[in-house]
Amino acid sequence: MSYAIVGFGEIGQALAKAFARSGIEVSVATTRDPQSFAADAAAIGPGIHPKTLAQAVKADTIFLAVRFESHPDVAKALPSWQGKTIVDVTNTYGVPPEELGGLPSSGVVAQAFSGARLVKGFNHLVAAILEQDPAVHGGRRVVFLASDDDGAAAEIGELAEQLGFSPIKLGGLSEGGLLVHSRGKSWGHLIFKDLVKFD
Repeated sequence: MSYAIVGFGEIGQALAKAFARSGIEVSVATTRDPQSFAADAAAIGPGIHPKTLAQAVKADTIFLAVRFESHPDVAKALPSWQGKTIVDVTNTYGVPPEELGGLPSSGVVAQAFSGARLVKGFNHLVAAILEQDPAVHGGRRVVFLASDDDGAAAEIGELAEQLGFSPIKLGGLSEGGLLVHSRGKSWGHLIFKDLVKFD
C-alpha cells in the first residue's frame, strides 16, 4: 500500500510527522515544484518524499490536506480515481451551505474524485495537536472517521492504528459524519474535541 499527502501546510506537515514517527513512507506534494518544500520534508524525516502532484496521485491512498476551495484542482490530476482511497482532511468553515448543494462537504469532494472511495478523517484536530505523539498518559489520541464505504473506513482505521491513533468510526458521511463537518459558520460537535481512548 502506498500513501501520499497532497497539501503541505500545517495540517499536511502534521500528518507527515505522524507517518515519520511510525516509520511509514509517504509522498508529499503541492502544486509547487517539489524542490521548494524539499528542505521542510527532509527536516521531518527520511521517509517523507517530496513529489510533483502527478507523481503523488499514483499512490493508493491520498490524504487531501488542501483548502476545500482547492480540491477541484487536485481532482483534475487524474482522469479517473477508480481504485484510489481519498482521506478528506479539508474543512469548510465559512463556505455558504448553498454552495454545497445540501451535501456535507465530503459529499462534494466525493463527486469531484469520481470513482474513489472517500473517508472523512483526521480533520477535527488543529495541526498543533495532530502533530503530537498520539500516545497520551497510557491512552491513544482519537481520530474520527466517516465514510459511506465500510471497507475504506476499515482500511483507514487500520492505518490510523499504525500511526498510533485510536480510530472511532462515525458511520456514513450524512449520518455521524456530520459531527466532523463544518456548516456555514458553525462547526460540527466533535470538531476540536481532543479525546484520548484508554484500552
